[in-house]
Amino acid sequence: MKLLIIIKALTLLAIVACKSPEVTSPPAARKLVWSDEFDKAGLPDSTKWSYEVGGNGWGNNELQYYTAKRLENARVENGKLIIEARKEAYQGKNYTSARLMTQGKTTWTYGRIEAMAKLPAGRGTWPAVWMLGKNISTAGWPKAGEIDIMEHVGFDEGVIHGTVHTEAYNHAKKTEKGKAIPIKGVATDFHLYAIEWTADRIDFFVDDQKYYTVQKSALGSTEAEWPFDKPFYLLLNVAVGGNWGGQKGVDESIWPQRMEVDYVRVYQ
Repeated sequence: MKLLIIIKALTLLAIVACKSPEVTSPPAARKLVWSDEFDKAGLPDSTKWSYEVGGNGWGNNELQYYTAKRLENARVENGKLIIEARKEAYQGKNYTSARLMTQGKTTWTYGRIEAMAKLPAGRGTWPAVWMLGKNISTAGWPKAGEIDIMEHVGFDEGVIHGTVHTEAYNHAKKTEKGKAIPIKGVATDFHLYAIEWTADRIDFFVDDQKYYTVQKSALGSTEAEWPFDKPFYLLLNVAVGGNWGGQKGVDESIWPQRMEVDYVRVYQ
């Protein structure tokens, strides 16, 4: 009798073991949809990048004049994009730099956007990797929305900031949503700065370490609260001074200073 019970038990176990488990499909892997590996020396690729030009302070009382197609300020060399801020008299300003953008070339809605970069150092430097809503020319700032993937100010070296700005939440109202993280060697080593952006959240990363999340459920779903459901374009720049970057003055002895970018990649 005991033998019969054991045989039945083993048979039942065998049947259970042979049943196919419930299959759960993993989320679809993102694919690389756009990139610049900066492998062709000279001016940045004109099929991918345009320039913001001028020296109007850019709403922040910045000191630089942004130039276009000027190798001294933006160039590709040794497989890296160089954005260089220089101390020089130019168009009525005492500094030059460059602000590259994909506006008019490419925009994205959602995905992982990342840049491998080494940052400038010293008081007065203010590099950024960031995004603006495609409709900024009609909606204006901050209604169009802004996503700061990485900002760094030289007087506070080694502190990386990730922030979003909207009509309801922005630095002009002192209601912006963001967080800072200390990172060693930002001016001596390359680090990976990234966001992962979906319909309901934006996650911020440095070297694949997530340090901040902003959620639609927390901010609200109106356009003033969450404009992040439409196309955005990417910007790379190095500012000089300004309301934040120049908060503790500008060290006149450090120039030129550069941000080096090994690559920029977008996955969806």
